Amino acid sequence: MILNETPARTSKNFDINNISINDSNYCKNINEFNNVKIINNNEKITINSNVEKSKLKYNVSDNFINQILENSNSNINLNIQKDSINLEDVILDFKFDDKNDTLVENIQINAKKDTTSSIVIIFRADKEDTRFYHNGLLKINLEENAKLKVLVINILNSYSNNFYTINNELKDNSNLEYIIVDFGGKNSISNYYSNIIGDNANNKLNTIYLGKDEQQFDLNYILELYGSNSNVNIDVQGALTDSSKKNFKGTIDFKQGAKKSKGNENEYCMLLSDKAKSKSLPILLCHEDDVEGNHSSSAGKLQDKDLFYIMSRGIDSKDAVKLLVRSKFNSVIDKIENDKIKKIVLEEIDRRLV
Repeated sequence: MILNETPARTSKNFDINNISINDSNYCKNINEFNNVKIINNNEKITINSNVEKSKLKYNVSDNFINQILENSNSNINLNIQKDSINLEDVILDFKFDDKNDTLVENIQINAKKDTTSSIVIIFRADKEDTRFYHNGLLKINLEENAKLKVLVINILNSYSNNFYTINNELKDNSNLEYIIVDFGGKNSISNYYSNIIGDNANNKLNTIYLGKDEQQFDLNYILELYGSNSNVNIDVQGALTDSSKKNFKGTIDFKQGAKKSKGNENEYCMLLSDKAKSKSLPILLCHEDDVEGNHSSSAGKLQDKDLFYIMSRGIDSKDAVKLLVRSKFNSVIDKIENDKIKKIVLEEIDRRLV
């Protein structure tokens, strides 16, 4: 199966335009999934199961998105009502176990005009040696002057499959910030698309990923700017151990009408093993003048002098590596305002770097 195709193609020799996985990773039998907790303490946010089922411009693949539109076993439509400001986090907590091993969910969030809110979505597993299946869609619509912060945490085990499609639409003066913690899945394939149609809109995307064993990550981020004076920023920080692999594909596309807009993307991968592999493809496309675009991508091994400095303070090598990885991730982790969620992420980093 061919997944996560880039909107602009590069040489086939780089082997990064898309990713191939075995058909066996696609689950055809969708069981019930009933282990989701929705924590919502505000009457100005309404939740129901009436989600739209429309085609998308970009997604992980047509097969996976059609599975969601036709056979989803969890549907959540979340509406943030007008004039809602500084609400408590709405938390959607999906927990996989023996009775809930297959999740195909369709989540839609509508942030009305002049609202300020935050959403936390967690995917977690209670067993390390069980193969779970997750195929999800998160669709967000921000009306004028709406502000939304979204935290997505994937801490499934390294035997599971994780396929995730995110689609956003931003109108005038809207502000959307994502924090994505992507740790779980033997295959973790994610497709992020933002359609910035409004003027003076802002979209920030902050991601950390951590690979171990033979995990494979494929991150395909596409941001299209149609409005003027809009800004987008992609910041991705990752670390790979053992024989894990990562492909990062970041595309910022300035469409006609995006005058005076800015776009920045930065990706760094820390290689903690000689067998780990990292590929990156940062892309800037431009159909308009008077815009500003910047990109950078790099990878590197831990410096012996850094390890020596920390270990000379009485810290063993494993804990020294954990400290260095945490230091790289801190710029993203510090943006997590919920202390309980932040603790979960930090403990997960320590647990995976054993």
